[in-house]
Amino acid sequence: MAFQVSPGVQVREIDLTNVIPAVSTSIGGFAGEFNWGPAEEIRLVSSEKQLAKVFGTPSSSNSIYFLTAASFLQYGNALKVVRAVHDDAKNAAAGTALLIKNRDDYDNATLTSAGTFVARYPGTLGNSITVSVLQADVDTFSSWDYAGQFDGAPGTSDYADARSAANDEMHIIVVDTDGTITGTPDTVLERFAYVSQASDAKAADGASNYYVDVINDTSNYVYFGGHATNMANAGTATSATADYASGATTVADVQLTGGVAGGAVTTGNLQTAYDLFEDAETVDVNLLFGAPDANGAVAMANYLIAIAADRKDIVAFVSPPIADSVGTSQAATDVEAWASTVTASSYGFIDSTALKVYDKYNDTYTWIGAAGHMAGLCASTDDVADPWFSPAGFTRGQILGITKIAFNPKQAERDALYKARINPIVAFPGQGTVLYGDKTAQAKPSAFDRINVRRLFIVLEKAIATAAKYQLFELNDEFTRAMFRNMVEPFLRDVKGRRGITDFAVICDETNNTGDIIDTNQFVADIYIKPARSINFITLNFIATRTGVEFSEIVG
Repeated sequence: MAFQVSPGVQVREIDLTNVIPAVSTSIGGFAGEFNWGPAEEIRLVSSEKQLAKVFGTPSSSNSIYFLTAASFLQYGNALKVVRAVHDDAKNAAAGTALLIKNRDDYDNATLTSAGTFVARYPGTLGNSITVSVLQADVDTFSSWDYAGQFDGAPGTSDYADARSAANDEMHIIVVDTDGTITGTPDTVLERFAYVSQASDAKAADGASNYYVDVINDTSNYVYFGGHATNMANAGTATSATADYASGATTVADVQLTGGVAGGAVTTGNLQTAYDLFEDAETVDVNLLFGAPDANGAVAMANYLIAIAADRKDIVAFVSPPIADSVGTSQAATDVEAWASTVTASSYGFIDSTALKVYDKYNDTYTWIGAAGHMAGLCASTDDVADPWFSPAGFTRGQILGITKIAFNPKQAERDALYKARINPIVAFPGQGTVLYGDKTAQAKPSAFDRINVRRLFIVLEKAIATAAKYQLFELNDEFTRAMFRNMVEPFLRDVKGRRGITDFAVICDETNNTGDIIDTNQFVADIYIKPARSINFITLNFIATRTGVEFSEIVG
């Protein structure tokens, strides 16, 4: 504080209430091929219904991705999804189709030949979109097919009238002509009433009413491509001489065409999509998983584990190729062989079999990998217990929404799988299908070869590291070190009370903050943790005794 040079009262406020913040533990991360939605952009969805709304319902060729994402949402309600697209995908357009992956892509695109409107996202669904535009014309309004969707004809807005301009208003309606988006032909998808051709137009609330801004900022189906040829003054500011009436045909119906889904996404396309999850500082995600693909299953599994190991705050869930467990008599051998090529890391988790689920969108049964369910079980465990509890077993490991598992391992097979870092999924008659293992993909025997311990340390490291940022640029003295200890120790006591750890110690004093450490502008805290362990093996000893024996003599 500044020194006082004359008598007076100075009031200071010192905040000693620092605490360890709560951190997220249940947010899933997934990338895959979808029929609609933004590409190479993270979107948060909270339910299967929202997943279908944002990314479209699946076709039979890509349902494995949709159903894998939906499987996680049976357990958790926070999933960050990235759509991967093939390089030859196209957005439907009024003119020449082109690939626009997301809004950033649109802002940098050249739309010279795209026509008046472009489908918001790549894919064939855009070919069903018709955009109908009515300019200011009272006479034409009454015969317009969509007049009933609006409460009056477009004319001159109050904003334009105040500046002596005229006839700037328009009505725009977006229609699902073929019904491929909604299932019902000619369904109105969205409407934009009394929007303006004037580039400086404002609505009553002060927001832009310029039709280009309104379309680009609020439409879920189209982008603006270019002004129609009969809209000579569109895009100019209001003035005393501006009359936006075309003087020609005032109704324009535009059917978008040329939309292409592109080929099946490649391993490279998927890796590009998963790259968006790499930055731990800007993307909060905890449970990364993917859909197994026979052409690149090992490459994708190792890529996901590499992302997790690099971030050090997530676990990657990977599944063997579906063909390794479906329709084969040597599933255990094939799955073990595949798992032997997967990177050994405590940030990975491998399951044993494909799962059969009902695809209500295509009225068929489909095999999918179990990774989405495995990540979902962790999210569910966070909800009913804590991240440091195991997601396996009959209490928390029940798998939902499946009709069959491809490979149901016997005890000897489970023994072999477990030694190979593979967590068996087992169907027990009358008891359901459960995750029957909690090993990470780590090969070295240690506490971190169990997922509950790995997730415990992720929570502790993430929470304490977040709070430790507030020690940056403070003075490395006993006061700061005491502040840090007083912040961390209550947090660890709480975790201990919630059965996450059995004991801990926090060392942050002059013994590990020596003069050399202080002089190099460092701050060191050693946090010792004894993690709680899950039970994997139970031994029950039944001992028969003679009638006259006292139990206290035997037990003693």
